[in-house]
Amino acid sequence: MPCRADKKSLPAFTLIELLVVIAIIALLMAILIPSLNRAREQGKRAVCLNNLRELTLAWIMYADENSDRIVNGEAFNSGDGEAPVRQTGIHAGERWWTGDDVHDNWIIGEHLDEDIQIKAIKAGALFSYCNNYKSYHCPTGVRGEIRTYSIVDSMNGLARTGTIDSNNKGVKAGRTMLWVKRKTEITVPGPAYRIVFVDEGRITPDSYAVHYNNTNTIWWDPPHCRHGDGTNVSYADGHVEYWKWKGRVSIEAGHKANPPQNLQVEAGDEDGLEDLYKMRKAVWGRLHGDG
Repeated sequence: MPCRADKKSLPAFTLIELLVVIAIIALLMAILIPSLNRAREQGKRAVCLNNLRELTLAWIMYADENSDRIVNGEAFNSGDGEAPVRQTGIHAGERWWTGDDVHDNWIIGEHLDEDIQIKAIKAGALFSYCNNYKSYHCPTGVRGEIRTYSIVDSMNGLARTGTIDSNNKGVKAGRTMLWVKRKTEITVPGPAYRIVFVDEGRITPDSYAVHYNNTNTIWWDPPHCRHGDGTNVSYADGHVEYWKWKGRVSIEAGHKANPPQNLQVEAGDEDGLEDLYKMRKAVWGRLHGDG
């Protein structure tokens, strides 16, 4: 029986060839990973925008079924997950849009147990119109915090010094109703120009604050960067938008885990001023001192 010839051994990769393959793989990863991250972020942004759309439609339906009165836009922090109806003051007879889901030490990132937070959302006045508690949370929001959206001061939120001067209703500046109690008061400018919800990406008490009466260059509540270098907002007509901040300080502050209150726009920072004035105008319908 003839002997079988030995199989020829396959040639091995040289060190140089292995390094070339590794370099090609690294190059492909460097090209693909940013694209994958952008695609992932766009997906999260789309979910967030849809959540805001659902909440704003609930906000509109609430007004339609309550004789044009918009929901109490405040939130508060007593820790028991309830949403009481105020008996006195500017919100007499009004249930909070969401219950007390905020920890006393929220400013440093502490939060209540998730079951209390969910209880608070279910107790709120908007839950019967938007009854999926997951719609109250941005996918990029702080982990462990169920609600990451806030209503702005001007939409029947907290009335504070530096914004309005009335005991129980908003006052007009020119033809613009600043602090709104009824949906039909949003006329000049119209609902497509006044924002209702902002994506803060974290849980906060009260409502989202920005100065009206003061002409300073200071934010009240900070800008937040939840999606890239910007955030999502919703308008009183139901449409939603992504806002991209322009100012360096706005972006740097917005990316911090606990963005600072009373952020000062630096002298000469025109992009930062544009960010601040854009928020002020969208919240109040106009800038202080405009004709």
